[in-house]
Amino acid sequence: MAFGVWDYVVFGITLIISAAIGVYARFSGGRQKTNQEYLLANRSMPIWPVSFSLMASFMSAVTLLGVSNENYQFGTQFVVINISYGLATPICAYLFLPVFYNMGVTSAYEYLEKRFGLLTRLVASLSYTIQMVLYMGIALFAPALAMETVTGIKMNYAIILIGGVCSFYSIIGGLKAVLLTDVFQSILMFAAVLIVGISGIAYAGSMSEIFRVANEGGRLQLWNFDPDPTVRHTWFTLVIGGMGTYLSLYGVSQAQIQRLVSVKTLKNAQLSLWWQWPILSSLSLTTSFSGLVIYWYYSTCDPLLAGRINSRDQNMPRYIMDALKDYPGIAGLFVAGIFSACLSTVSTALNSLSAITLEDYFKNIYLFIKKKPYEPSVRDSALISKVLATCYGVICILVAFLTQNLGGVLQASLTIFGVVGGPLLGVFTLGMFTKVANQWGVITGHIIGMAVAMWSQFGKPRPPAPVLDFSIEDCSAFEGFQYNSTVPIGTSDDEEPTYFYLYRLSYMYAVVLGFLLTLIVGYVTSYILYWTKLQNMHKIYVKGSVNEINVNLFVPPLARLYKRHNDEKRDIR
Repeated sequence: MAFGVWDYVVFGITLIISAAIGVYARFSGGRQKTNQEYLLANRSMPIWPVSFSLMASFMSAVTLLGVSNENYQFGTQFVVINISYGLATPICAYLFLPVFYNMGVTSAYEYLEKRFGLLTRLVASLSYTIQMVLYMGIALFAPALAMETVTGIKMNYAIILIGGVCSFYSIIGGLKAVLLTDVFQSILMFAAVLIVGISGIAYAGSMSEIFRVANEGGRLQLWNFDPDPTVRHTWFTLVIGGMGTYLSLYGVSQAQIQRLVSVKTLKNAQLSLWWQWPILSSLSLTTSFSGLVIYWYYSTCDPLLAGRINSRDQNMPRYIMDALKDYPGIAGLFVAGIFSACLSTVSTALNSLSAITLEDYFKNIYLFIKKKPYEPSVRDSALISKVLATCYGVICILVAFLTQNLGGVLQASLTIFGVVGGPLLGVFTLGMFTKVANQWGVITGHIIGMAVAMWSQFGKPRPPAPVLDFSIEDCSAFEGFQYNSTVPIGTSDDEEPTYFYLYRLSYMYAVVLGFLLTLIVGYVTSYILYWTKLQNMHKIYVKGSVNEINVNLFVPPLARLYKRHNDEKRDIR
């Protein structure tokens, strides 16, 4: 079954609304004429739009389709990761965020220049730029790949349409448009997974029936406390690795810092961060339940084994087309929700990349060539940012097209998203938590941490993930059955070959490995360079002083300690 007329109508309306919000943001307030308004929404946004935007920024279509498939294919152990979100939120809100907010940065990497030097800022910023360019192309490509065969929307058309709409409202409306649109798109994302959950309960008769079938199929898994770091998902990998991932995304990521500094006060920024946690976990748990619903529906006829889809990431849209085909507009609403997740992620990338390109690259190149700082007029203040966002929008679409021909890039790029975040978290931690860290020590730690993390994730041969069993014992209720003999029904009982230990490490520990190596190597190297007098600690002091520590560079507990230290020195003098 392909899309019907009402499906196209519903889908089209959602795209028009997203574009209309961009037009509204363009012609309201200060009309996006300054970078302060275009990139930071004039630091006047209320809490709720920012909270929803923080969630929507990284709950991409890859996540919605992937989390449901995770529960369908591997079981429910993954839901434990939501605990890590709660543990990491206060660390982000009360340690990292105050440093960025009080410094009034547009680019999070401005901090690194003040703490270490320009080279550190550029190295970290470049790492983030590569990461986001790859990821926003993947975020645009993935839902098109998953839904091409089940909706009738050609992948190339979908990429151009969604990329064009997203670029349009991001470019003309700036951060304000991105934040407001994220609220609308968050509602659609919830609608998409609720459609699956509610319809499943209605068909099954009760939630208990869904859980009964899931339990019989071995999907209900929650109490794996195995400390072995090579086990894919346990409480240890999900809580520790989940905290590392959350801290790298919500503690030091440009995309999230840019949103958090757009609100009026630090307290409101912290509240925004706290509120996004239950919103994020609600969507995560609802999406996990949708995976169990899909398993209940296909428990006797796995769509991949039956030859009805090409990848299990297509399970959720396949369910919509099978279970709800008699309800006009439902498929359109579902697709709108999936693509809304894509839109929110790509718009986040466009806005954050235009901000750091202007602040970290353009202004420094201008200073190097002109020998004076860049001081834009009011008229062209936001023009360069809009041009940059346009360029990144085009790059986003091109990367999505290139991904079609480079199948390995999908998994590789998603892994890069994790292995870059850990080392960057290590760099900011060294700056905000230690005094001895210096530029060359930190850069050395960052390079080694990222290199080893990537090696651990990209090295081959790698062991396959142990999937649960699937069945095709009764496919009489489904059309298009054609047994796919190339897909394993479950985990093989054959003796597995021996794999290099680093390649067996759970992917959840990639961010932890990168973080710890950056932290340890960066600190030790910094200490050696300081001890040998090849580097000094002058960057931690107030400009023009060799005694007064710049407390704004450190997390609040250390800042209070160093402030007392400064006061004592003044009293002695």
